Amino acid sequence: MQKSLFLAPAAVIIFILYFTVFGDRGLLRINHLHRDLDDMQKHLTELKEENDKLKREIAALQSDRRYLESIARRDFGLVRGNEVIYQFPGGKGGNGAAAQPVPAPAQQQPAAAAPAGTKEGAHAAPAPPAAAPKAKSGK
Repeated sequence: MQKSLFLAPAAVIIFILYFTVFGDRGLLRINHLHRDLDDMQKHLTELKEENDKLKREIAALQSDRRYLESIARRDFGLVRGNEVIYQFPGGKGGNGAAAQPVPAPAQQQPAAAAPAGTKEGAHAAPAPPAAAPKAKSGK
């Protein structure tokens, strides 16, 4: 009889502790939700920063002609009429073995023959060079 008086309250206490720690609203669940909240706040901060960056880029594209020109040059390879493009063999990470630059193909249009609808100096056809300059040997 004395054991049953001790076991009944102990069982109730263990039952309450179990649900306090492991239950649907227990300490483990609360800890997990706090970690999720922190992750979501970090993600929200990253998204806000990206959104601000995109807003600045939109404003620059709408108002800054130099930025627009740099995008056209970088992404689409557009050049001005008085510019000459040199292509080096080996790509961007070349091994330095190219001693002489290769001029752009001669089939490009001269600067005076800009296609209709293009802005001055923003077309992709540079004037062909008169003579390709020879690269200096650094020996």
